[in-house]
Amino acid sequence: MKLGGLIVAVVVLGGLTGTLYWSNHHKPAESTEVSADAPPKILAVKEADISRFDLKKNGADQVAGERTSSGQWRITSPESLAADQGAVSSLLGTFSSLNSQRLVEEKAANLASYGLDAPKLEFDLSEKDNKTQKLLLGDDTPTGNGIYAKLDSDPRIFIMPSFDKTSIDKTANDLRDKRLLTLDPDKIRQVDLVAKKQEIAFGRNKEEWQIVKPRPLRADGSQVDELVRALTDAKMELNVLDDPKKIASVFASATPVATVKLTAESGTQELQVRKNKDDYYAKSSAVGGTYKVASTLGQALDKNLDDFRNKKLFDLGSDDPNKIEIRDGTKSSFLTRSGEDWWSGSAKKMDPGAVQGLIDKIRDLSATKFVDTGLTFAPSIDLTVTSNDGKRVEKIRMAKLGDNYVAMRENDSTLYQIDSKAIDDLQKSAEDVKPATPPAK
Repeated sequence: MKLGGLIVAVVVLGGLTGTLYWSNHHKPAESTEVSADAPPKILAVKEADISRFDLKKNGADQVAGERTSSGQWRITSPESLAADQGAVSSLLGTFSSLNSQRLVEEKAANLASYGLDAPKLEFDLSEKDNKTQKLLLGDDTPTGNGIYAKLDSDPRIFIMPSFDKTSIDKTANDLRDKRLLTLDPDKIRQVDLVAKKQEIAFGRNKEEWQIVKPRPLRADGSQVDELVRALTDAKMELNVLDDPKKIASVFASATPVATVKLTAESGTQELQVRKNKDDYYAKSSAVGGTYKVASTLGQALDKNLDDFRNKKLFDLGSDDPNKIEIRDGTKSSFLTRSGEDWWSGSAKKMDPGAVQGLIDKIRDLSATKFVDTGLTFAPSIDLTVTSNDGKRVEKIRMAKLGDNYVAMRENDSTLYQIDSKAIDDLQKSAEDVKPATPPAK
């Protein structure tokens, strides 16, 4: 028992000695640990007034940025780089109201106690009136939830939340514009894609895409938009451990995936994408260097011509037709819309639900694949749909061929293979269109 008591006494004495040592070395920090007053503000600067920033960190390159005459930010150090405007705005927004957790000392007697004699990080803000604010960050607090901070022109010592340090401790890679192509996707008018030994060109007239190469073809606008989005969203993957020379060497020997050119009124930008094992790399005419990129970019480019072709037989989209005419062998029907009502050729008002069912089947008609041109067939079904207030008239001719149907649009040599079930459903929907039930007396 005596031995056990002695061990407990030794442990307690050791704890008291450690506490005394900490108190002697950080005495100022403990003097105002609890305050009833609200935590004082360290700094408040309007982002719009900032013209330059400099971030200096021990053992790292200085990061600096300047606001250009156009109001845009540009990285000036460690090299001249286009800046990610959102990332810089987020960084500088931290200083619009930089609050402390608490005030430690009104006037520090020993900056070394807080690691502020040789700050681990210094952030300089230059304002339009040439006024400069310098924020100094020192050691982490004992709990690890804060960091000692002060302004160069202010004798006070604060504890600043660690998350604010994270918000401003940025590298040039964090702040640079990582886009590989910088054109506005809404202003792109032409896309030239070389992939899988195919040359495909798309042209946009207003908001509609058309395949212009290898020959004029209807384009699936959503697929082309997805391609443009993947290209304009593509970003370089940056890692401080990556060797730019090594990446360039890997790119040079990698297997080509695709080369694409985007053209707008402001000019043309080109992107080359290559693959090495499971990794993708890209080189852009819009920015210097070679970079690793996400595999999703390579997958978006790994497509052939048919992937971009419009498989829908009709260009209705979400529009409601104005007229529908069907000739199926010896059967024929003619429907026309007036306001919200549908009428048959014999001037009978038709059941709106049944007509809508037919419209849905027409809208859904889509090819399972494209058939080689030059095939001859005897059409057995003619379908004409008028929409867009009579401005668009689409005529389709269909015939049974083997276990499926083949369809051809008027003035289009493309042959669309249609699943026979889709035609069976269309025929049934046409038969189900009956006159509307008269209202009850």
